[in-house]
Amino acid sequence: MPTKQDLLDLQFIDARHKLIDLAAFLDRIDRHPGAADFRYAALQAAIPILLAARPDRARAVLDALSDHSPDPIPKATFQGALGAAQPA
Repeated sequence: MPTKQDLLDLQFIDARHKLIDLAAFLDRIDRHPGAADFRYAALQAAIPILLAARPDRARAVLDALSDHSPDPIPKATFQGALGAAQPA
């Protein structure tokens, strides 16, 4: 089983890159005009989960960004996903 040091040696640079990329994305959003968006709010809500010392962070972040509505929409307006639940 790898140690924490082993995992850091193998994956730190990749994780660092992803974190910097996310920070740059949030900076771009903050610099531009426009109305508030539920997707941005969903990312902001997920960040404290990321910082929490808990063993299920990945599941909790995925859960925070998931649509939990029980009923499907009647018709898709586009092909793809939004990546976060729209407020009702």
